[in-house]
Amino acid sequence: MAGLRRRVVLTGAGCLTSVGNDVASTWAALLEGRSGGGPITRFDASGFKVRFAHEVKGFDIGAYMDRKEAKRADRYTQYAMAAAVQAMRDAGLGEGTGYDPDRLGVIIGSGIGGIETFEAQHTVLMQDGPGRISPFFVPMFIGDIAAGVVSMRFQAKGPNYATQSACASSAHAIGDAFRLIAYGDADFMIAGGAEAAVSPMAIGGFANMQALSTRNESPETASRPFDQTRDGFVLGEGAGVVILEELEHARARGAQIYCEVVGYGATGDAYHLTGQPEDHAGLQRAMRRALEDAGLAPSDVQYVNAHGTSTPLNDSNEIRAIKAVFGPHATGLNVSSTKSSTGHMLGAAGAVESIFSALAIRHGIIPPTINLQTPDPECDLDCTANTPVRREVHAVLSNSSGFGGHNASIALRRLIG
Repeated sequence: MAGLRRRVVLTGAGCLTSVGNDVASTWAALLEGRSGGGPITRFDASGFKVRFAHEVKGFDIGAYMDRKEAKRADRYTQYAMAAAVQAMRDAGLGEGTGYDPDRLGVIIGSGIGGIETFEAQHTVLMQDGPGRISPFFVPMFIGDIAAGVVSMRFQAKGPNYATQSACASSAHAIGDAFRLIAYGDADFMIAGGAEAAVSPMAIGGFANMQALSTRNESPETASRPFDQTRDGFVLGEGAGVVILEELEHARARGAQIYCEVVGYGATGDAYHLTGQPEDHAGLQRAMRRALEDAGLAPSDVQYVNAHGTSTPLNDSNEIRAIKAVFGPHATGLNVSSTKSSTGHMLGAAGAVESIFSALAIRHGIIPPTINLQTPDPECDLDCTANTPVRREVHAVLSNSSGFGGHNASIALRRLIG
């Protein structure tokens, strides 16, 4: 299959996370082992079982949108726009010129969309009646609007839509964008995801389903993937956006190239609303399909950026899946979960983690899993505990899974030829 399609490279990246408001600051924080966890400041969480999260800090939307436009955009759309502008600038396309807009597309996913807007307008309905609901309510909260707003900013008239598959949303966005370019529907794509779900309903809902860590006294160390004492994920927020581009298109304009996107696997568990089977067979199939699509053998891969949520079930299940796919080579892999630093960014996680995977290839550094003090005996691979590892990285898999049984795995490789 790989020989019949066009090659796709990653030429730009932008992100907002709890540890940095761009790619450079976030990457530095990961390598320094910093955590973005802290008490919730977005609302009064004193009456909640969980009172902490990984919030974006010091964000100035005025650097990316004018005041009127920003006022009509939910926080998740603001985050998406910021990451998209960063990515386009990084790709040398920040002025929105020098390309055919008909050949540029946008796919930006979100697991939840504009939940802050929904909650605020529901309060208006209850207190003041239906006549006071904002006329901008619907276009502010719907999950596709970030993709639409970004397309308008850059006059992108190619494929334009949103993916919504819970915590796999932005991984699916990147995978879809990769295929659209590979098979000629676009020359380059703005792809990624955004989430701004640090809100009363989201925190309360996730807490009541017992998905979140309850370490209120230690928010910086609460996200501890692969640790025996892990007790749930920590909600994060932010955005990640990449620019994917057809290889010859990128070379013709002298673009920088981080790496090549070479494979994509997407599967469903058809098993449970929120859990996976013990062997995580769906994720196994996604990884195998990504490897096959890429023409990679398991032994070609040095690093797996794991979904690694810090929940009791996911982490051990994912390690079992990695061992099943990679066989004896699994013990030679570095595995890490960068959610230990950023928290779980839900629909934005896959894109942000794909950026980290590309940076691992570019710089030859594996970002660590921080807060890993007491390794779970069932998570018995090299989970890159607490300290980054320098090694030559030729190929990476980045894994994502979501409630509903959605799995995606993206294969990245150093550009060859």
